[in-house]
Amino acid sequence: MSIKRSKPTLQQKREEVNKKAVLWIGGGIGLLIVVIILLILLAQP
Repeated sequence: MSIKRSKPTLQQKREEVNKKAVLWIGGGIGLLIVVIILLILLAQP
């Protein structure tokens, strides 16, 4: 009986998607922090 090897490939694809999601979320948070810092610096008299 042959064992299906589709499960490991599905796990690898899920890990790749998670890595991309982490990069997008991290980049978005980084951009928000930069924008907030710029607004604070510009708002000072």
